[in-house]
Amino acid sequence: MNARILVTGGCGFIGSALVRFLVGQGRYEVANLDKLTYAANPESLGPAADSPRYRFYQADICDRLAVERVFTEFRPTVVMHLAAESHVDRSIEGPAAFVQTNVVGTCVLLEAARHYWMGLSAGERSRFRFLHVSTDEVYGDLSGSSDLFTEATPYAPSSPYSASKAGSDHLVRAWHRTYGLPVLVTHCSNNYGPCQFPEKLIPHMILNALAGKPLPVYGDGAQIRDWLYVEDHARALVEVVLHGEVGSTYNIGGHNEVKNLDVVEALCGLLEVLAPEKPVGVRAYRDLITFVPDRPGHDRRYAIDAGKIERELGWAPRETFETGLRKTVQWYLDNRPWWQRVLSGAYRLDRIGKPE
Repeated sequence: MNARILVTGGCGFIGSALVRFLVGQGRYEVANLDKLTYAANPESLGPAADSPRYRFYQADICDRLAVERVFTEFRPTVVMHLAAESHVDRSIEGPAAFVQTNVVGTCVLLEAARHYWMGLSAGERSRFRFLHVSTDEVYGDLSGSSDLFTEATPYAPSSPYSASKAGSDHLVRAWHRTYGLPVLVTHCSNNYGPCQFPEKLIPHMILNALAGKPLPVYGDGAQIRDWLYVEDHARALVEVVLHGEVGSTYNIGGHNEVKNLDVVEALCGLLEVLAPEKPVGVRAYRDLITFVPDRPGHDRRYAIDAGKIERELGWAPRETFETGLRKTVQWYLDNRPWWQRVLSGAYRLDRIGKPE
């Protein structure tokens, strides 16, 4: 399928991995609509940004006129909506921005997509797809349970971030039910891999360790997350948008349930091997682990049942947590200029989202 794919948030962590994958396939025309907020980084696109099959639009998804212009100029056959405020800690400190981008912005995008779709020919309308990329956090907390999140799990968001994503999910499904817009929804587990902004757990710990700074672990560190390598996620999104059943939801997980403390200890072990020359005064990376007050409303366990996408679309993760984590650590060691430029701005590896 020679699709014309509009990606929102394509300079973000997951978005840039998706753009790199799509452009690398050599058969898609790709447009990237991104506001270029603090966590966006055009450098993450690599050679994809120079491809004749790629174009960039700097715009806010809340800007109706700008979004409509992108639809008019690019004329997409597929929309892959990833643009979002995504960090739970930041949502605790400033929830209004999450409601504005994740809820209002999604509504603006849906309306632009709907009006554009209604103006297409019958054949073009039948081929059009709108994929909304969401999170497993909308399902809430599996603490004390051995269950997994399925596509039928009721919503019970805990944080302003997950509540805003739940709201956007409901809008997308309403636009399908009310207007017939051909949508799909995905819920992913925790992503990790190259080019992730260092406020997130894994890059935060890697860069703190390399700087000889404390490795802050929330509470007792026993919170469990399912980890998904970002390039596996990009492959899954393409499978869903091209071959998924319209109106359906697909959970995407890595089959890797790991406690946060175990993640940090695994990173320390990898750094001992891959970066044995430690900062001055550091005897062992594990000595930097420091327990700090827990995040307000912190969910204890997330776990995805990704059986549906495997059964229906044949997707399964290629990376284990061990192989993906090693690749991730090596990428940060090999790409110091990338993250040094990130840390030269307003963000300096400080902790945010502290309880009052």
